[in-house]
Amino acid sequence: MIRFHYTDKEINNILKTLTIVIDTREKQNQHIRDYLVQKDVPVKIQKLDTGDYGCMIPKNEELGIPRDIYLDRRIERKMSIDEITGNLQKDTQTRFENELIRSKDIPFTLIVEDSHGYEKILTGDYKSRYNPKALLGRLNTFKARYDFEIVYLDKKFVGNWIYHVLYYHANHYLKTGAF
Repeated sequence: MIRFHYTDKEINNILKTLTIVIDTREKQNQHIRDYLVQKDVPVKIQKLDTGDYGCMIPKNEELGIPRDIYLDRRIERKMSIDEITGNLQKDTQTRFENELIRSKDIPFTLIVEDSHGYEKILTGDYKSRYNPKALLGRLNTFKARYDFEIVYLDKKFVGNWIYHVLYYHANHYLKTGAF
């Protein structure tokens, strides 16, 4: 197996080029884009097969990167618990589960833009008639089956969270010589 070894300085220079990839179908995310623009983080809009957000390191021969490198790490964003319950209805559940199947072999996180989301699940504070215990069971079954995590976060922190998760994932790959 070929591994690359980068110095800390090289890693820092490479990470300055880290580009957040946003799926073309991702909508209503201006707060995330605003955060990335404010922090001068490069953004690329392109179709992702799974998730709403990923990252890549663009080709840069000076830094020893002969071609674009796309990292296997995806983040799916949901605006609310209501969106999740909507995704779990009989007519839409297959599409949601197919997304989880496609992400099964890569690190994957589902973000819910509601810091009280878990509490809302427990108390049934959502528009659907989904029983709270059944909803919690369904989500935990999916988490176990498809090996992903759910993060409940205030909307104002989501851009920061996405960037830093992807940044440190790339940092880890660079430090361990994974590419």
